[in-house]
Amino acid sequence: QGDSDAQHNLGMLYDNGNGVKQDNVEAAKWYRLAAEQGNDLAQCDLGVKYAKGEGVDQNYSMAAEWYRKAAEQGNMTAQYNLGVMYFYGQGVEKNFAEAAKWYHLAAAQGNVSALCNLGVMYDGTDVGQDQTEAAKWYRLAAEQGNATAQFNLGLKYELGEGIPKNYTESVKWYRLAAEQGKAQAQYNLGVMYENGEGVNQDLKEAVKWYRKAAEQESILAQFSLGECYANGKGVKRDYEEAAKWYRKAAEQEDSAAQYKLGLMYTFGRGVEQNYEKAAKWYRKAAEQGDSDAQHNLGMLYDDGNGVQQDYVEAAKWYRLAAEQGNDLAQCDLGVKYAKGEGVDQNYSMAAEWYRKAAEQGNMTAQYNLGVMYFYGQGVEKNFAEAAKWYYAAAEQGDSSAQCSLGVIYTLQDSGKCDYREAAKWFRKAAEQGKVIAQFNL
Repeated sequence: QGDSDAQHNLGMLYDNGNGVKQDNVEAAKWYRLAAEQGNDLAQCDLGVKYAKGEGVDQNYSMAAEWYRKAAEQGNMTAQYNLGVMYFYGQGVEKNFAEAAKWYHLAAAQGNVSALCNLGVMYDGTDVGQDQTEAAKWYRLAAEQGNATAQFNLGLKYELGEGIPKNYTESVKWYRLAAEQGKAQAQYNLGVMYENGEGVNQDLKEAVKWYRKAAEQESILAQFSLGECYANGKGVKRDYEEAAKWYRKAAEQEDSAAQYKLGLMYTFGRGVEQNYEKAAKWYRKAAEQGDSDAQHNLGMLYDDGNGVQQDYVEAAKWYRLAAEQGNDLAQCDLGVKYAKGEGVDQNYSMAAEWYRKAAEQGNMTAQYNLGVMYFYGQGVEKNFAEAAKWYYAAAEQGDSSAQCSLGVIYTLQDSGKCDYREAAKWFRKAAEQGKVIAQFNL
């Protein structure tokens, strides 16, 4: 008989399979009949059908058209949905101003998702970044129980963006979102417990929340849970569990987890030692730019573990890590230049890379740079500089540096001849089992 409300309600029954067999085509048919009579609820629901491609061919333009008809009649859900279409440019040209306009109209009617999305827009640069406005809209949505807004408001409090930094408030909002199952909030709440920020430090609580997030495939949580098991933080140390969680994160392409899983295979912790698998995971992380993985992959090529020995490949990976400031790689690349392995022998380049690592406190590089100055390789011979770098390494316990420093103190032409000092450093090296130092002493 053409009653549009009845047509809409019959469409809903077909949509949900209540009282009739679920049938999206029939649902769309009845929604259309009602929508064409101006029924805003049916117009909105028909827009949903076009957006999802249920009962009709998916068509974002048609979805936007029906949302607009309903939105212009004041339909709150349609206003929100039309805002989403403008935000993502689905069925209409992307237009943040239009998105904000429709979100505002829906928010004014109390649409919680619109409140939250307005916060997101002010959080970025979509409508002119305004952290205070973002926090305001997040709070309005958060107070109505929106988990995403609760998480975002917690983040605002943690970072002090738009509102004063307050870890206690941050924890409060993270917890509310976490208890609704928001994985990001569960992870961040775990971090707060691990670091004792806004709550008393409680590693067991940290593990509890990491696990909840990890079970929802949160990469960060999976990695952190692996770290907890690897280091015995909040749980008994268990390398098998550590490897399990590292693997889950690694399989989601997390480079830090890939590197850690490579370490597990290198040292046989929680898994059977397997250099080939170590190389596989190091390579995955290295190709994402992880400098530790690049260095370790270089070492495998250097030693021929899990891969065919290849000094050129070793030098390549050392260089990639070294250029990122990795001191271990800088030192090892220096060794390659000193020996002429995988690169042309070049003492100047060796000294340059040793210096970069030495200045970061790398003990081996400090000793090696001292040697370069002692013999005048790649740098002008300089006993004072040699002594300086030997001393830096010796203070860190390097027995070769201690012995070499002792030698410098025995040389008349070093400008530092002092037999008491020589004996002191020979003794330190000798006590570590350095044979030449024992002989010299």
